[in-house]
Amino acid sequence: MHRFPSRTKSRSGLLLTLCALAAGCGDSPRQVNAACTEGDGALRAALRAAPAQVRLGGARLSDCLTKGADGDELQLVGTSFVEAASGLAVRARRQPEGRSALELGYLVAAAHRGGRTTQGVHDELLRRLDQELVTVDTRARAYRRGKRAGRDGG
Repeated sequence: MHRFPSRTKSRSGLLLTLCALAAGCGDSPRQVNAACTEGDGALRAALRAAPAQVRLGGARLSDCLTKGADGDELQLVGTSFVEAASGLAVRARRQPEGRSALELGYLVAAAHRGGRTTQGVHDELLRRLDQELVTVDTRARAYRRGKRAGRDGG
């Protein structure tokens, strides 16, 4: 007589497999520094330190993009990064050599630095940040200075 596994065992196996594939499943500690999820106001305030190293609750901006982030964390970090970039881009278009261009360069470069290690988890966020640059003069000295600083220490 051929026996099929019970549906309960099949579901349990599927859940265990999904948990193994999904970072942050089960009792693992929070993967994203809480300060990274506090919104674009906190992020914009932290960016005032650029081109020096920018920190959110002790975390570099690139550390806010982690492979183990859960869906809520992804959304909170993504929303704050995009909203901050959007506001900075408006001002950077008006003043290509201004402070906002420097901060925007830092933010985008730091996000790309963090996204390199997340195996595609943050690709949509990075694409959206890059969209904010379409009408910004990314050849401006201020933007390039911020980009270098964000790439090196962001």
